[in-house]
Amino acid sequence: MSAKPEAVVEVKPLFTFTNVILIAVLLYFLYARFKGKSGLPSLQKPIEPLPRQDYTPQELTRYNGVGDPHILIAIKGKVYDVTTGYMFYGPKGPYKNFGGHDASRALACGSFEPEMFVSIDGPIDKLEDLDDEQKQSLEDWVSHFDMKYIDAGRLLENGSKKSD
Repeated sequence: MSAKPEAVVEVKPLFTFTNVILIAVLLYFLYARFKGKSGLPSLQKPIEPLPRQDYTPQELTRYNGVGDPHILIAIKGKVYDVTTGYMFYGPKGPYKNFGGHDASRALACGSFEPEMFVSIDGPIDKLEDLDDEQKQSLEDWVSHFDMKYIDAGRLLENGSKKSD
């Protein structure tokens, strides 16, 4: 009886030195190509917060991230500095309509539509017609903003005497 010669299987390692170098170079080029491509500008350096003060709706419109880099939003009479949320509230963010405005009704109603914002020349929205669900939603938003953003001041009626 003749013995069959055993087949020898040669195993080549997948992670050779050359393969590891090639993978590392490929990953580096992919990272370099796609990093920072969110489509939204990032702030190059931190912006100093504004001093806490009172704002009128007309004054608030200046702070929408376009001319002045600061972004302020009013909710239920309180003004928040949301500049750190530039990607959300800045000129190209999904909540861009909120910057420089009283966003109370829009947040309560869950709407991004411009019709949710009262005229900056008129009285502040008293929100008297909100239903219970909308009122609760607004309170949840106030809690969120209280925890996340800087208290920048109060929203007062146009023509009101401000106290700094």
